[in-house]
Amino acid sequence: MDRIFLHSRRWLRSLRKGEAGQALVEFALTGSLLSVLVLGAIEFGRGMYAAIEVANAAKAAAQYAAMNGGAYADTTGIQNAANADAYDAVNALGMTLTTTPTYACSCTGTGDTCTNNTAPNPPTGCTTSHLIVTVTVHTTATFTPVIHLPGFPNSIPVRGDAVAQVIP
Repeated sequence: MDRIFLHSRRWLRSLRKGEAGQALVEFALTGSLLSVLVLGAIEFGRGMYAAIEVANAAKAAAQYAAMNGGAYADTTGIQNAANADAYDAVNALGMTLTTTPTYACSCTGTGDTCTNNTAPNPPTGCTTSHLIVTVTVHTTATFTPVIHLPGFPNSIPVRGDAVAQVIP
């Protein structure tokens, strides 16, 4: 019985002699591929987070303008509302957020017209019907990935748009 056991151990050792570094080579190949995939997933996640933050900042700025009667003269307040909502993206990702509000008007009645005035003057008109004013906020920022790959852009523009009806 001992002889059979010793013989089988020698036979197993002889099979393993040619495979001394195989595990190390496999680990080097798959480990580097896995590292690239993980880093790519992290960078993709950072980019998506930046895009969501910029879109949410547009929504917050539009809500601020709508709740404050249009905030026609308060473009600084609109910018501050957007920056406050995108605080993490602006500070953690190092982005600069640009906010541009625009206004549009319409009348509830037929045959009535309104006039879009430039800020800080609100839209006017609609003498026989109700004036409806909407604010549209566009936010833009530039996301810069940490990892730069050949063939890919070094910076990616992200933007958000939101529309809200102004509460008189």
